[in-house]
Amino acid sequence: MRTHVLHPSLTADKNRRPAELALAEAVSLTEALPDLEIMGGTVVPVPKPRAGTLFGTGKLEELNQLFKEEEVDLVIIDGPLSPVQQRNLERAWKVKILDRTGLILEIFGDRAQTREGVLQVELAHLNYQKTRLVRSWTHLERQRGALGFVGGPGETQIEADRRALSERIQAIRKSLEKVVRTRALHRAGRKKVPFPIVALVGYTNAGKSTLFNTITGADTFAEDQLFATLDPTMRGMTLPSGRRVILSDTVGFISDLPTQLVAAFRATLEEVLDADLILHVRDISHPETEAQARDVSAILADLGVDEDRQDLMIEVLNKIDQLPPDEATAIETRAARDPRLVATSALKGRGIDTLLSAIETALGEPVTDATLKLSFADGRQRAWLYDQGVVESETQGDAGYELQVSWTEKQRQSYEDMTSKH
Repeated sequence: MRTHVLHPSLTADKNRRPAELALAEAVSLTEALPDLEIMGGTVVPVPKPRAGTLFGTGKLEELNQLFKEEEVDLVIIDGPLSPVQQRNLERAWKVKILDRTGLILEIFGDRAQTREGVLQVELAHLNYQKTRLVRSWTHLERQRGALGFVGGPGETQIEADRRALSERIQAIRKSLEKVVRTRALHRAGRKKVPFPIVALVGYTNAGKSTLFNTITGADTFAEDQLFATLDPTMRGMTLPSGRRVILSDTVGFISDLPTQLVAAFRATLEEVLDADLILHVRDISHPETEAQARDVSAILADLGVDEDRQDLMIEVLNKIDQLPPDEATAIETRAARDPRLVATSALKGRGIDTLLSAIETALGEPVTDATLKLSFADGRQRAWLYDQGVVESETQGDAGYELQVSWTEKQRQSYEDMTSKH
């Protein structure tokens, strides 16, 4: 399908992103969909958005001529459109129109693999359609026949469509509840395994999936495309010390992600909330890397990852191979001074050993559970265990105490050394 991408640059908005970078991101988003042939991309300055068409009449006609020359079938508008604006633009240009939300929904629909991902996409899609139905399809006020299976007497098309959408939304929500419950059971099962979970997060196309594949040897879909990963992938891996951890790859974040999509994918991102360590993967070569980092931080906060937990994240400054050598060296030098920064090139395998060491350090020593039985005479050992903060629970019996402890190998060895001397 022959496609043209437009980025409306709202000139009155002082906080708007640089227009050319925003357009480049919109083109990358569009490239994530198969079967679209991108004919061009255009930044359109919009001094004052028109309620009915977004653009003024002169610009409408100018773009209409451009689309005719390019024989365009689809126009992507990088921003939100009201249902009325979408309908009027389709009539004016005689092409299919997708706004930013619609485009992201299409990508999500194309990429979702798991049962939960598919359901979440459909739920977000139906909620999006419902707003279009309520606001712009009121012209469909023709009466529908009063047959029992299509609704009551005189039910209009709009009411029937709205009711059908609502019923489907309710059915999907029930299915999702079951899937989420199953997922919660899986998570609970993983918690019984003494393997910490390390979650990769970051702006879309930051290189998370490539890093995931490099570290684990997995063959997860990793392309230079936005939203290449939409369903979390989890793999066991072994750190250099021999310690086993679970690595989780997640969907990429993006600026101005429609709120209904964040809500729809919250369950997918719950892996992050359960993680023992979060790796924030950044494309350090991107001109908007700082703004992207702020977007990721804001979405993490929305998900419930508070500031204290974000302070404990490791920032992976990825794609240093795409920087000039002197800049890459400067970043590596800065990262070497900060245990929470690691400079990498996931594609070239550069900095991976340093990253694995940083993960090991951040996770601390492995902890194991044990049950100890102490007599009433073992007060010194009991006091030592409490002083170390390793006691999870204690029950008192006729002969003494039974304690459930969680401790490191070093603490276990110290306890045994102390016990053997008495």
